[in-house]
Formats: sequence, C-alpha cells, structure tokens
Amino acid sequence: MNISDLDGKKITVMGLGLHGGGVGTVRFLHAAGAILTVTDMKSEAQLQPSLEKLKELQNIKYVLGRHEVEDFSQADMIVKTPPVPWTNEFIKIALEKNIPVEIDSSLFFKLCPNQIIGVTGTRGKTTTASLIYEILKTAGKNPMKVGIGQISVLDKLNELQADSIVVFELSSWRLSALGCHKLSPKIAVVTNIYPDHLNYYASMKEYVADKKNIFLNQSADDICVLNWDNEMVREFEKEIPAKIIKISITEKPDGMTVFLRDGQIVIRNETDEKNILAIAEIKIKGEHNLANILAAVAVAHGMGIEDANIAKAIVEFSGLPHRLEFVKEIDGVKYYNDTAATSPEGAIAGINSFSEKIVLIAGGSDKNLDMTQLAKEIHEKVMAVVFLAGAATDKIISAMQMQDSKQDFIIANSMLDAVVEARKLASAGEVVLLSPGSASFGLFLNEFDRGDKFKEAVEIVK
Repeated sequence: MNISDLDGKKITVMGLGLHGGGVGTVRFLHAAGAILTVTDMKSEAQLQPSLEKLKELQNIKYVLGRHEVEDFSQADMIVKTPPVPWTNEFIKIALEKNIPVEIDSSLFFKLCPNQIIGVTGTRGKTTTASLIYEILKTAGKNPMKVGIGQISVLDKLNELQADSIVVFELSSWRLSALGCHKLSPKIAVVTNIYPDHLNYYASMKEYVADKKNIFLNQSADDICVLNWDNEMVREFEKEIPAKIIKISITEKPDGMTVFLRDGQIVIRNETDEKNILAIAEIKIKGEHNLANILAAVAVAHGMGIEDANIAKAIVEFSGLPHRLEFVKEIDGVKYYNDTAATSPEGAIAGINSFSEKIVLIAGGSDKNLDMTQLAKEIHEKVMAVVFLAGAATDKIISAMQMQDSKQDFIIANSMLDAVVEARKLASAGEVVLLSPGSASFGLFLNEFDRGDKFKEAVEIVK
C-alpha cells in the first residue's frame, strides 16, 4: 500500500478521542486526500480539545454523540480507534460488507518501508521502548518514537527519513489489527504478560492471543526478545519463528541471553560472555525497571550497537513522567507519581521499589482484575492508604478485609483530597506514592490526567 492509494477514498474515522491519536490519524488522512467522516460517541463539547486542534482542516464531516450506519456501510475504509472492539455492531456492519477495517498500527505497518522495533507487554512497554530509542540515539542512529505513551502514530509517517528506525509501543489492541493483516515487526519485545483489560476481553486467553501477534508473523531472520522470568512469556518460545534473545534478572537461561550477575548486566552470546554495565550506575528505581533495561540491552545488542553506547544511554536515562516520577520533597516527605501503574502488578512493583515507609494513594475504576495480591502487599508493606473512590477500590478493600487486615484507610473523592489526607499521614523520611493499580476513568480523563492532577495537588499542599 502507498499513501497515494488513500487519495479520494471515503474513510470513516471511528473515535476521535482526547489522547491525541485520533487527531494524528485525521491529520494524516486529510493530508493524504481522503474524504473524511469523523464519528465519536462523545459530544462536541466533550471533544472540544481535539476539535480545536483540527479547526483549520476543511471538508471534514463530523458525526458526534452518535454513530450512523451509512458511515460504516458506504465507506471505502474504516479506521477505528484501538479500544473499540472488533465485535462492535458498526464494525461488524463494515466487515459484513467486506469494507476493510484498520487501526492506526496496521496502516502504519503497511505504509512504512523502514525497520520497525515493536514493544509489547502488560507492564514496561513505554519505559523499554524509550530506553531503546535513547540507546539508538546515543549510537548515532536516527530513531523515531511511534505510539509511545501519548505519541500519535499515522502522522509520524510524514516525518520518516530513509534511515529512520521506528520504535513502536504496541498495545494488545493495536496488535489485534496486525494479526488480522498478518504483520509483525522485524524486532519484537515481550516485556511480560499479566492479567489486564479483562473488562474488554472475554478471557485471558483472548488477551494473550492478541499479544502473540507481535511475533507470529516474524521470519527466521527477525529477532524476538523474551522476558524469561515471566511464566506466560516462557510459553511463547515454541511458537516464535524468529531468533530469540532471553532476558532474566533471576537466572541464566540457555541460548543468547542478557542477565544479571554479581551486580553487572551481562550479555552471553553463543561463544562468550561480557559485562556491559554495573547496576549501581542505573538511576531509575525498581526491580521491574531492571527487566526493562535488560530488554533494551538485548535489542541493541541484537542490532549490533556498540557496548559503550548501550551503557552510556542507560546511565544517562533518568526515567519517564508518570512512572515512579519524583515530584517534590515537602518537609522531608518525598512524593512520587506512578499513575501508569494501572494494574495490580504495576502497583505491587511500585510499592516494592521503596525501602522507606509508604503512604499509598491507590484504587479507582475496575478492569475486572483480581486484587487479592495487591491487598496482601498493602497489608504487609504499606503504612497507610488513601483510596480514590471507584469499583476497584471496593474490591481492594474487600480483599484486605478477607485477609483480616486491620489497616486503617480513607476514601477520597478527588485527587486534591487524597493528597491532603496523605500529607497528614506522612512524616519526614517517608514516601507518598501514587500507584493506583486500577484504571482512571470516572474521576479522570485518563491515567496521565490522574498523574497531572497528583502533581498539581502536591504543589498546592503545604
């Protein structure tokens, strides 16, 4: 497929949204000459921030607050927002009429002639992809971030240069479209697999099936990096056609491996082993981030990047916003924003990143996930808890009560209230940690809005 193939095509964009991806899709398709209809269940007022960014574009039909059948039955192509399920009634109308349905990821893969490094996993996608980008940049390559965090996708095609190397963060939703079109990146990374998005998927099996698309259509000359410490990821080995590089922070697996030994990151090839970097030089917190670093090292090594450039980039990497992000110290209390911890495993990793006593801000909306282990970690390792109101909070509290936890907690209806209450509970030398373990919808626009509200509240509280 070429970009010119989109010229004059009637394309319905399903889901403008507020995260930036929909705006990027509309801008790209408009510039390509497509005849656009943009439809979203949100109202014009709700979508105003996104509409403002598109106000100079002419000849776009907007259908907001509803969907209309003809926009799906009489189009040449549908481009749906990733979270819309393939079972959606309007998507099914298009598919029944053999109208192609794409996600930004599948269109990007079809239109991008450059090498793509794809990163997926339940946790660690953004940090791992960002580390890979920084290593390539340090090595004098020309990397491009696509889909990482809130970075859009399709409009990045216009910025590609002949030597660009794409680093693409791939959610299970974006991977579902790659599976439909038999596409996988040349280099794939699977950071881990844990239960997630079970409010979207009917089963864990369906979630895992979408994740597998990152490697199922690779070739024998491609590379797939696997986190050998994750039980579910280990099971993928027999299905992968590409060359495998394993990573582990707990053991030394067979084959080409990046692992830890005596405080050093070590690469083992078929014939030798070599130390790359001392763990003591790493700035970012958390054992889980060691796994992310090992994955980035494995990719860089597989691409032939020099060891010195790998080490330099990792030493200089100080972390990302919303991921164990240090916000401020007030009267000896340190505040950390870990809002990207939207699953129980993420919150557990955040809690285990600190030796100090923790006042935890957690909870929120439910993704149909089991909160038993998170409740256990809170009971055993957290000094006090301030919960954000929501269905996931109710599940965590119920799980704590089943474990006969006597821990006191407070439920807050806003982030400002949560931070005020946490401030009262924390003393010098302790940490206030926002690591929700839950989704953000309800009280916040998204997890990044939740993190921003936390940082704003910390600035207000004295």
